[in-house]
Amino acid sequence: MSDEGSRRVRAASPRRAASQWTQLLLLFLVCLAGGALTVAGRSAWPLWGVALVLVYTIASRRGLALSLCAPVLTVTAYLLSSVADGGSGRWSTHLLVTVLTASLWVAGRSVRLRRAYQAELRDRDRRMERAREADTRAARAEERSRIARELHDVVAHHVSVMTVQAAAARRVLASDPDGAREALSAIEQLGRTAMSEMRSIVGVLRTDATPAERGPQPGVREIPALVDQMREAGLRTQLWIEGERETLSPGVDLAVYRLVQEALTNSLRHAGPRARAWVTVRHEPDALAVQVSDDGLGPGAGDADREVTGHGLAGIRERVALYGGLLRIGPRPGGGFEVDARFPLKDA
Repeated sequence: MSDEGSRRVRAASPRRAASQWTQLLLLFLVCLAGGALTVAGRSAWPLWGVALVLVYTIASRRGLALSLCAPVLTVTAYLLSSVADGGSGRWSTHLLVTVLTASLWVAGRSVRLRRAYQAELRDRDRRMERAREADTRAARAEERSRIARELHDVVAHHVSVMTVQAAAARRVLASDPDGAREALSAIEQLGRTAMSEMRSIVGVLRTDATPAERGPQPGVREIPALVDQMREAGLRTQLWIEGERETLSPGVDLAVYRLVQEALTNSLRHAGPRARAWVTVRHEPDALAVQVSDDGLGPGAGDADREVTGHGLAGIRERVALYGGLLRIGPRPGGGFEVDARFPLKDA
């Protein structure tokens, strides 16, 4: 809190305390005047009526301890003035005044409690609204991060393969026109595939998107086609799928595919033209193990840090961590590079 705000609070506190006692002081003066008129033998009922209104007001606006003083003061002053007047009046009248005072006090307290309850409900609604807004912001940030990972994986993979194919087409354009034509056809197909996947990812951002615009995400079943694609791009790749599992959760299924895609893309870009790559997907009773390795050069000294901490491998770490998996990324003992992940299967 700022100094100015602190000064305002300190200045408001004495005023609030004075305001709380002002009404009680006014009630005391009214009761004193009413008692004096009663002792003098004059009618004081208008003043006692004002006293009852003040009892209700104090009970509805002040705390319990202060509000209790109001009916006690009023009834005591009324009874003392009646006794001082020689006990004039009937006991039924005294009882009526006492009951009426207590009833007004109870009504005032009920109003105060209802106000406090409504204020608490409003405050709780504000807290819940702030919590919902915080949850919404967190969900949006998580969704943006997810979309960024998906777009990076799609763009990085397809653009890398298209770059390799374009370089191959340029080298054989004069000597092997048919080979160059096949490479250009592959580039065209990869571009169409990339656009289709990006439309599928970005489609979730459109409020008017229909389910038909968002096809199923790739998974373990699409890994053989991915390996064939890498072979066509020039990376000699072998695939082993050990064991079989009927179904995987959509998140784990997509995470495994993206992991293999990113690892093979890095091998294609950095392992060298004569490198070989191996992909092993092993279904175990309680886990799914994925290993992608190559015997190439690996990231060069100049870009090693960029590859180890870049968006691609960072995305792999996020995906594996999201599903409670274990991940090891680094050089192989015999040379090359290796990505080894293990996804626990919670429904096993």
